[in-house]
Amino acid sequence: MRILICEDSVLLREGLVRLLEHGGHTVVAALPDATTVLQTVATTDPELCILDVRLPPSFTDEGILAALELRRTHPRLPVLVLSQYVEERYASELIAAQGGAFGYLLKDRVADVGDFIESVQRIASGATVLDPEVVAQLLTRRSRDDRMRALTERERTVLAALAEGRSNQSIAALLFLSEASVEKHITAIFQKLQLEPDGGGNRRVLAAIAHFESFGSPPAAGPDPRRSTPDAQTGASA
Repeated sequence: MRILICEDSVLLREGLVRLLEHGGHTVVAALPDATTVLQTVATTDPELCILDVRLPPSFTDEGILAALELRRTHPRLPVLVLSQYVEERYASELIAAQGGAFGYLLKDRVADVGDFIESVQRIASGATVLDPEVVAQLLTRRSRDDRMRALTERERTVLAALAEGRSNQSIAALLFLSEASVEKHITAIFQKLQLEPDGGGNRRVLAAIAHFESFGSPPAAGPDPRRSTPDAQTGASA
């Protein structure tokens, strides 16, 4: 099989070349970054591409962007992405993208040569191969998202205000509700998010984190819901 490698680490790049060639494959190119991936694919005609998620110059998402572009422009070309850690968002983007076979594995899996070579062959044969840790995190995210979807529109509004660090009294004034109604909504939120009482008000923090994970980053200004201010602790037992 003809394989293209894109990995910035010299040791891992050379290790992959030797490992794959020892397994009977031909490495048509071994690139240190993604700047020429598309051109190299056009000139070398690989049957599989292996890319690191994070590549120069910024070491953020160059690799995953290249993988997504390959899946768009070469839908029949299998792509294997390697990552040091589980990058849940990137895995989700690869799954959602239109294209052919692909894999997402942690770099630790390369150490198990037999399993790694088998994964490479499965991907080249048209299979989708996901690292077990990636699968576990995606399932956890789906479970968390399902719990968030269980919230009513009013509960989401209350949760958004809670995530700003507001007290029950402040939320009541903001939404023109009684404090009793706010406490009732917050209790329902805790139950639906499966946040057990801990006596320390941490459920409010965990609920705020769940809100930020589902709807984006916390606002640049305003109270920090993780700070234990007297205002934020009002009604913390709710």
